[in-house]
Amino acid sequence: MNVQEAQKKIEELRQTIEKHNYYYYVKDDPQITDQEYDQLIQELIRLEEAFPELVTPDSPTQRVGAEPLPYFEKVEHRIPMLSLSNVFNEQEIRDFDRRVRQGTGADRIRYVCELKIDGLAVSLEYENGVFVRGATRGDGTTGEDITQNLKTIRSLPLRLNRPVTLEVRGEAFMPKKEFERLNKIREEKGEALFANPRNAAAGSLRQLDPKIAAERALDIFLYGIGYVEGESIDSHSEGLQFLEQLGFKVNPERRTFDDIEELIAFVEGWADRRRDLPYDIDGIVIKVDRLDLQEELGFTAKSPRWATAYKFPAEEAVTVLKDIEVSVGRTGAVTPTAILEPVSLAGTTVQRASLHNEDIIREKGIMLGDYVVVKKAGDIIPEIVAVLPERRTGQERPFQMPTHCPECGSELVRLDEEVALRCVNPQCPAHIREGLIHFVSRNAMNIEGLGEKVITQLFSEGLIQGIPDLYYLKRDDLLKLERMGEKSVDNLLTAIEASKANSVERLIFGLGIRFVGEKAARVLAEEFGDLDRLKEATEEELVQIDEIGPKMAQSIVSYFANDDVEDTLSRLKQAGVNFEYKGPRRSEAAVDSPFAGKTVVLTGTLHQMTRKEASELIEQLGGKVTGSVTKNTDLVIAGEKAGSKLDKANKLGIETVNEEQFLHMLPKQ
Repeated sequence: MNVQEAQKKIEELRQTIEKHNYYYYVKDDPQITDQEYDQLIQELIRLEEAFPELVTPDSPTQRVGAEPLPYFEKVEHRIPMLSLSNVFNEQEIRDFDRRVRQGTGADRIRYVCELKIDGLAVSLEYENGVFVRGATRGDGTTGEDITQNLKTIRSLPLRLNRPVTLEVRGEAFMPKKEFERLNKIREEKGEALFANPRNAAAGSLRQLDPKIAAERALDIFLYGIGYVEGESIDSHSEGLQFLEQLGFKVNPERRTFDDIEELIAFVEGWADRRRDLPYDIDGIVIKVDRLDLQEELGFTAKSPRWATAYKFPAEEAVTVLKDIEVSVGRTGAVTPTAILEPVSLAGTTVQRASLHNEDIIREKGIMLGDYVVVKKAGDIIPEIVAVLPERRTGQERPFQMPTHCPECGSELVRLDEEVALRCVNPQCPAHIREGLIHFVSRNAMNIEGLGEKVITQLFSEGLIQGIPDLYYLKRDDLLKLERMGEKSVDNLLTAIEASKANSVERLIFGLGIRFVGEKAARVLAEEFGDLDRLKEATEEELVQIDEIGPKMAQSIVSYFANDDVEDTLSRLKQAGVNFEYKGPRRSEAAVDSPFAGKTVVLTGTLHQMTRKEASELIEQLGGKVTGSVTKNTDLVIAGEKAGSKLDKANKLGIETVNEEQFLHMLPKQ
């Protein structure tokens, strides 16, 4: 057999194998026996071994064969993977519907309801129909490249039915039977058991060795399209049908509703029926179907306004409250935490529950030794919902909040009539330690390898006493620490060095200024451009910014007036930490730019740059890039094979330009 003959035979075998993968893993309707399937795989392996130059990344033989990875590469999502807001009862569903109707001016909205699979959200990229990259959701903006592990999921197609370039979103999960099988094996080996299928799925996909992921029969449902080139899709339900046509596995238990009463009945009906499914779900996702209405409704900083997740009523359990511990956070707030007799709840073992503050303890009449009812809010956060006084024996004891900080001994105070007690000593070890943990966290300076345990170790050993000390750590000092080998130390120092180049909004958020969250930090960076300019800002200047209120403005000014803060910033600058914003300034959203203040849609294929690069250029020049053509669209840039978006723009009388005209609109370099 020559190369040409081998190539033809290999392609035939691959198509046949993928067809049977589809029928077996997606349609649950096998067309051949396992023995016949194995014979096809073995024949393909023999041919690829004889002609290794014909092996391609999308071959069925490559689902298991990748070498272990040293670490996961970072992946920046072209379109952010935002989380959903939650609703917990019928009234909150109705409130969501009311907001949607008010936002669109429509009397009735068509919604799509889908099961909320309890797994790991992932992004999949295909180029010309071939799977090229898969990533975790991460923080919504940046995830981790887990392509090789995702390839081990048999229901995930490595090649689509059509040569489409697109990015899709899905939920990888572990079926209940596989979870039970895996835990049985781990129990026999004396290994720690997985708490629930979601943790097992996440742990499997974050293995550096793909062979371990391949041993676990993971599955996946696709639930949405991030972007697609050369196709026109007008609704979410149409998009799901399109995914099915391409060969993706889409959950069949979905319904479209025009009537809110029928929608509520469907949602509530799954609360009991979910236990009969072969996989875990933790709610129902409700989405506005029409994409133009989604575009019109837009987003908040954290979630889309056109979708929400109904979370099933939390499971409850009864246990004993053994003790109450108090801890001091980075803002000085003292938080009581209930220590419980371990109890199984919603698939996990619960031993701790937040009590929030002293008033909660008093209102619920909680005493040490009480039997209490515990639930997981949204199936995630354990909380005490009630005390069972009828089960008291007389041995229970009242709890008193401390009057002095358990870390530094300073007197605790209440500020501005707040409920929480606070330690206001800026030198409190708890303040500093928790502030350091926040500073290095993923959404702040994102220093890998500096987790809570390492920070605590460095702090207790006296190697760091404040944020700037992180940038002056010595290799020799780190090597003396327990469980810190040469490779770990070198990786840690590399990550610290890399964080110096972060755009300044990460630093602003990481400093832990009271009331300043991620969104506010970015707004401040965009507005002022660098930290030195922000330091000099007055309250009057700050409140002129739409997103900054008086309380936040006062907090920012007070923070930068502190002498210790001035010393911290001076040492950070001396260490080489970047103080400048690396994105386009608000004041620089070019007044003379043809894109300033305009809503722009890109469609078709561009040849001089990618659509992502074009989108970034337009946004830097003051424009807003969206995915759907609506009456609010100002300009459509049409590349090759533009399709129905261009047709729609012409019907609506919207200005359109081709790629060459677009390039002429850009400022000359």
